[in-house]
Amino acid sequence: MDIIVPQVGESIVEAEIGEWFKQEGEQITKDDLLLELETEKVNIEIIAEASGKLTILARQGETVKIGAVIARIEERAVGTTTAAAEDASPMAEQPAAELPPMNPAVPKLAAERNIDPATVPGTGRDGRILVDDLPAAVSSRPVAEQPQPATGAAPPPPITEKPAATEDDPRSKRVPMTQIRKKIAERLLSARQQTAMLTTFNEIDMLRIITLRNSHKDSFLKKHGVPLGFMSFFVKAVAESLKEYPEVNARIDDTDIVYHNFYDIGIAVGSKRGLVVPVIRDADQLHFDEIEQTIRTLAEKAATGKLSLDELQGGTFTISNGGIYGSILSTPLLNPPQSGILGMHAIQDRAVVIAGEILIRPIMNVALSYDHRVIDGQQAVGFLKRIKTYMEDPEEMLLEM
Repeated sequence: MDIIVPQVGESIVEAEIGEWFKQEGEQITKDDLLLELETEKVNIEIIAEASGKLTILARQGETVKIGAVIARIEERAVGTTTAAAEDASPMAEQPAAELPPMNPAVPKLAAERNIDPATVPGTGRDGRILVDDLPAAVSSRPVAEQPQPATGAAPPPPITEKPAATEDDPRSKRVPMTQIRKKIAERLLSARQQTAMLTTFNEIDMLRIITLRNSHKDSFLKKHGVPLGFMSFFVKAVAESLKEYPEVNARIDDTDIVYHNFYDIGIAVGSKRGLVVPVIRDADQLHFDEIEQTIRTLAEKAATGKLSLDELQGGTFTISNGGIYGSILSTPLLNPPQSGILGMHAIQDRAVVIAGEILIRPIMNVALSYDHRVIDGQQAVGFLKRIKTYMEDPEEMLLEM
């Protein structure tokens, strides 16, 4: 039977072969995990639908179209042999040696350096040969005879020529972009080129939130089984603020503006595959514990590459927390077709003036990037100030303990 690349979503037309968990020619059993496919949005695990001998047609790192045949299974009972095989003479012809596993860029580079890959010990997983495993090319240029200095004259200093960096320089490493990295690059470029993006900034005094969280975190954890974090406060504040500023929750569709009367908040999460933005559905209708549990579940799925396509689509607004990496100020890029994104940053103790007194307060910088074609400056500033009010006076939000 043929193993094909399955249809994932209407917008996805190709995938990249990830890790093969079975080897060429290996006998496999139905329901074995064969490989992982990487698309621009999600990873997909391919399971064997029959037992038999595996023939691999597409190697790790190759880009394949949806519907392409990437392997075949020669169906037969696992562990059995044919009569011909049982009666075979010891002098029967042996199968040709299999090629060692290697990254896709290795064969071309090995040929250029006149190296037989079979002679190179691989340091990758299961002995896979990596580009860095190949020895550096040995120059075959003849050394020009140097003119001898005149008798008594000091010899000229040796000229040390530093080789110029080239695409095949052994000091460099060339790695093909993954499907998700290609999509991230495409969307970031689109955000710059196809929107009138502008950013406004403000700062939030986090003292009330920190005090409230510290006072209730133990009882919250005991009752709900999940820790109380800062993100749930921001999600609630954003959802409530979007109701007051519907333009920030809108998007452009051709010559129309689409206003969303629901609040699906995307949370930007870093993963081993790159930045992904899973979505919290109907965030305005969720209690704090439901938001915290949803965030934890989505983060765990992102870390293991188990997010589904549905969990990544359809957000109306995005929150990005660069503060967990130590960022104190940044300009977040829009997540098209959304018109707004909120950037959170690290909390720092700062000297601020309150009621004429200089006090030390935990301050967080926040940034709102927005599409000026949809959102006016007054609306953007008002929206960000409303979030600031909710965070500095959290009793306005109904914290259900």
